[in-house]
Amino acid sequence: MPSPRASRNASAPPGFPAGRLEPAISRFLRHLQVERGLAANTLTAYSLDLRKFAAFCAQRKLSLQSASRDAILDFLSGLYHRKLSSRSVARHLATLRVFFRFTVADGLLRDEPTINLESPRVWKSLPVFLSIPQVEKLLAMPDARTPLGARDAAMLEVLYSTGLRVSELVGLRLAELDLALGCVRCVGKGNKERLVPLGRAAVNSLQHYLAEPRARLLRGRSSPFVFVNHHGSKMTRVGFWKVLKSYGRRAGLPPKLSPHKLRHSFATHLLERGADLRSVQAMLGHVDISTTQIYTHVTQERLRQIYRAHHPRAG
Repeated sequence: MPSPRASRNASAPPGFPAGRLEPAISRFLRHLQVERGLAANTLTAYSLDLRKFAAFCAQRKLSLQSASRDAILDFLSGLYHRKLSSRSVARHLATLRVFFRFTVADGLLRDEPTINLESPRVWKSLPVFLSIPQVEKLLAMPDARTPLGARDAAMLEVLYSTGLRVSELVGLRLAELDLALGCVRCVGKGNKERLVPLGRAAVNSLQHYLAEPRARLLRGRSSPFVFVNHHGSKMTRVGFWKVLKSYGRRAGLPPKLSPHKLRHSFATHLLERGADLRSVQAMLGHVDISTTQIYTHVTQERLRQIYRAHHPRAG
């Protein structure tokens, strides 16, 4: 006998295909894009999580209306069995919460099956960052005498100088640069704009790259984007990851080098040298200062390491 909860969920709005998740997912993603203006990368993340859940439901012949609390628990349990971390499982649950809240608000369901589900406990890990000598070694790797080397040098300098996300770096447009003032106008998550200062080294690298090497890469074509590849097209995130990893190997840096690690290094080095948390928050584009506060834990841990290493009574 079906539960009262299942029977309450059993109806779908007129004209809506009962039982199918795909139309509801598409409707939800359109809502996020059009009404909430979420960035493309965020939409992709939501889509991947929800398509995974839709495949799970299709395999078990579950409809939107019969995707119960127990079914969701089975789905999350399967993620654990596939060796996903607690953080990743928690993200999938967060996605499902937002999705099912939308289906209730939009009249596709009457009850929300995720309402009493607890998120997995996620331990906050300290951001991994490079030391200043490691950063300097990395920045010295590109050969700025070649067009690609000049581009790579400028990208690395800008990334470390501003703490931009990799999507913000490759999406940077010429109109968003002000080298005279030494700043960059960045369009970040949720289409929010912020101004971030550029260091002198980054300005110099950009001036060198924009003077001639960029035109040689474009080969007579035009582009609104600052950084282009050897075909003259916009530099991609994957393309920059490969460039960064190559320079990281040559510099003898840890193998798991990523653009985000340079972002962590930017924030950590600023705080270690006395920058205030609110300023770092503004430069990183964090909406909530609690996201930025994790970097204070990094600097506190650094102070503890120095104390243990050098204080005569630390042992």
